[in-house]
Amino acid sequence: MFDYAPAPENPDIARVKQHYQPFINGEFTDGGGEPLKTLNPATGEVLAEVSTVSSSDVDNAVSAAREAFERVWSPMPGTERAKYVFRLARLIQERARELAVLESLDNGKPIKESRDTDIPTAAAHFFYHAGWADKLGYAGLGRDPKPLGVAGQVIPWNFPLLMLAWKIAPALATGNTVVLKPAETTPLTALVFAEICQQAELPPGVVNIVPGGGDVGQTLVSHPGVDKVAFTGSTEVGKQIQRQLAGSRTRLTLELGGKAANIVFDDAAIDQAIEGIVNGIFFNQGHVCCAGSRLLVRESVVDEVLTKLRARVETLRIGDPLDKNTDIGAINSAEQLAKIRELVASGEGEGASRWTSPCPVPERGFFFAPTVFSDVESSMRIAREEIFGPVLSVQTFRTLDEAVTMANTTPYGLSAGVWTEKGSRILWLTSRLRAGVVWANTFNRFDPAAPFGGYKESGFGREGGRSGLAAYLQGDDDD
Repeated sequence: MFDYAPAPENPDIARVKQHYQPFINGEFTDGGGEPLKTLNPATGEVLAEVSTVSSSDVDNAVSAAREAFERVWSPMPGTERAKYVFRLARLIQERARELAVLESLDNGKPIKESRDTDIPTAAAHFFYHAGWADKLGYAGLGRDPKPLGVAGQVIPWNFPLLMLAWKIAPALATGNTVVLKPAETTPLTALVFAEICQQAELPPGVVNIVPGGGDVGQTLVSHPGVDKVAFTGSTEVGKQIQRQLAGSRTRLTLELGGKAANIVFDDAAIDQAIEGIVNGIFFNQGHVCCAGSRLLVRESVVDEVLTKLRARVETLRIGDPLDKNTDIGAINSAEQLAKIRELVASGEGEGASRWTSPCPVPERGFFFAPTVFSDVESSMRIAREEIFGPVLSVQTFRTLDEAVTMANTTPYGLSAGVWTEKGSRILWLTSRLRAGVVWANTFNRFDPAAPFGGYKESGFGREGGRSGLAAYLQGDDDD
């Protein structure tokens, strides 16, 4: 074995400012809420102070979005809207290195993930949706599809800029305007995106960014001037939003939690499957709604899979997110770290066998070593609840029907994975797994042209592809 020499990215590239402001009607302005301090999860130190908004600021943002929708953005020809959205995509690419470093500082994810996945995929979503802006009449969504109006969007902290792109790109391409609230712990790349909107000379009010806590999100999603709400986050909050909007004419899409089953058969290419298992649960520290957090292995190969899996996990490097050699970065917050520790303790208490990588863990910051539980029963909390961390639960099955039953024994239904050489088995399983996305012999692969979303308590509606466009357009039942 050999040690990797440190390969740190320069944090100065992020150009972190001491103070950030909300972005309303094309201008940065101090909000009326209590300022918040965003932390670097790898050190626990303050990165920057962020001015948050009050309810009157939300009113102003929604009013600005309404005026921009009625006077500028909705009447604008699709060919012209496309130019703006293309421009946003190009500017994200031009500032990619700055955005990647800032994302890793604010979120805690490894720089190689923000650099190679988050930022390029965010740009790809703007490119993809820009291409649709002048072709909506050919999307099979009606002869002359119309936008809904003002979209209120709330995004999580696990993929801050990427989730912004998932929300804003289709909204703009279809002629809607946006008021977006970033997560309380990761607002910085959203506010730099606001700078990009200014660079692109986007008309004032088309995009508004309103940082703050859960109270700001609640004010936004319940605002009478919002025509469409799009939320990605916890199932608990998603249920609250659904209850709040029940009976109203506000459109709603929810992308919530998950407890995905990654199913490995005895004929699978085991070494390939191991890489998919590791990517499925340890990518982004397990902070992924569709993470493969439940590994279902055919009983005859479980010993081989566990032996190879542990050996592979031992090679993962945990540490400084800005080091290009880091595989596992920091947990996003002290609150999330406490939740992970509590659920892991419950797994041990309920009788599961815990194995944790012996890798050294940094003494400061919020870190948790990759952990694998075997001898897991479906009744255990670690098999039922979303941990949202680098923790994998392993169970065994014997028959196809048993695998399907175990995979579907969850209130969630966001994603699943299947590892086998038999195409017929893959097709048989995908028709029976209650999951919005099923990957075959891979995991965590995304494309802007492919719709993404879930069933059951994982939410409803789709983002990406033609289906994602439909969520921002009026249907035949709209006035």
